[in-house]
Amino acid sequence: MSKQTLVLLYGGRSAEREVSVLSAESVMRAVDYEQFSVKTYFITQTGDFIKTQEFTTCPAADEKLMTNDTTDISPRIKPSDIYEEGAVVFPVLHGPMGEDGSIQGFLEVLKMPYIGTNILSSSVAMDKITTKQVLESAGVPQVAYVTYMEGEDLKAKIAETDSKLSYPVFVKPANMGSSVGISKAGNGAELHSAIELALKYDSRILIEQGVVAREIEVGILGNSQVKTTYPGEVVKDVAFYDYQAKYIDNKITMDIPAHVSGDVVKRMRYYAEIAFRAIGGCGLSRCDFFLTEEGKIYLNELNTMPGFTQWSMYPLLWENMGLGYSELITELIRLAQEMFYKRENHLLS
Repeated sequence: MSKQTLVLLYGGRSAEREVSVLSAESVMRAVDYEQFSVKTYFITQTGDFIKTQEFTTCPAADEKLMTNDTTDISPRIKPSDIYEEGAVVFPVLHGPMGEDGSIQGFLEVLKMPYIGTNILSSSVAMDKITTKQVLESAGVPQVAYVTYMEGEDLKAKIAETDSKLSYPVFVKPANMGSSVGISKAGNGAELHSAIELALKYDSRILIEQGVVAREIEVGILGNSQVKTTYPGEVVKDVAFYDYQAKYIDNKITMDIPAHVSGDVVKRMRYYAEIAFRAIGGCGLSRCDFFLTEEGKIYLNELNTMPGFTQWSMYPLLWENMGLGYSELITELIRLAQEMFYKRENHLLS
């Protein structure tokens, strides 16, 4: 029986491109090579598509994928050259130009099945401000916030923040993940600096009320039938779980399952499914919550393409539910094909 091709798209133009490489290398080693062969394509920081390795058997442990530091542009291709009839694409891309609906639209134009959420749900979830507005309408609890749009009166916005929120606050680019560009502000001067930093990554800025809370995460898997995991918790050795702590220093551990009450588990899984359906999600997402000392639950964000290394939270949450890393990839491929057929049938109806 011939194998189905899994196309791995990795790298990308966002500040999260190196995380993408780590995720793609993990996936290429975990694929069930009895069923699938793998073709990899690297998207450079400048947006070029480069054909990289192909695998029909599990690669060696020391096999590495191309990065921006090792780029060879000689095998550069047209983006449309990734097309292969019957193949499924895994866009292991994080952040803007990968997780925001742009690559999903490209793949739909190519008529290729792809893993993950569709154009609309990807773009909604990528924009933290829009996510909040959608989830508010669905009754999902969130921390208080203020928004700043580039060009608005910055002094007036800081005054508005002073009147509506209390310090500390967290300042986030609306369209960025993996804690890139996020910082904590303890007063007006720090808020000014934090907004200036966030503006390097986006023109829409979210200013959120800081809360003393645990960070608890729930995995979501499915299309019309949605499954959720028991929650897991990030246990931090640093005051703020930023990009450096997450991916460079590795100063985190995880409790899976999280040590929380049955009632908290029930409510978080409920809110995760409600949020996923509210944005029109399909395939996968990770829902991140705050749990305060008083037992209040706030949804922090929906991540539609969470980190996907074998030690990342999302795969470990499903492993705890009895679905191993390799089996998870196979199920995501099945869900991608299911959604592709649904989209095609909707067009033909």
